[in-house]
Amino acid sequence: MNSIPNFDVFFKQVTEALPQSLSSLHEDLEKNLRVALDSALRKMNLVTREEFEVQNAMLKRTRARLETLEAQLAALEGTQSSKQAE
Repeated sequence: MNSIPNFDVFFKQVTEALPQSLSSLHEDLEKNLRVALDSALRKMNLVTREEFEVQNAMLKRTRARLETLEAQLAALEGTQSSKQAE
């Protein structure tokens, strides 16, 4: 997963909050936090904004096509009904 700037700031703040006597743990803690966050985000099954926009555009096109087909079907059913009434 790509590194997100806000998370970089978060990791830096967390590791800097540690006492200097634990400075050797900074790198390990940051690495473990990144792995844990990455794992949690993957479990959420998130998508990128680009993927969302692509799917949204496809859904809009599909809805428009469905509305067109429904109108055509209604027109065909109307003409079929009027023929049967004659």
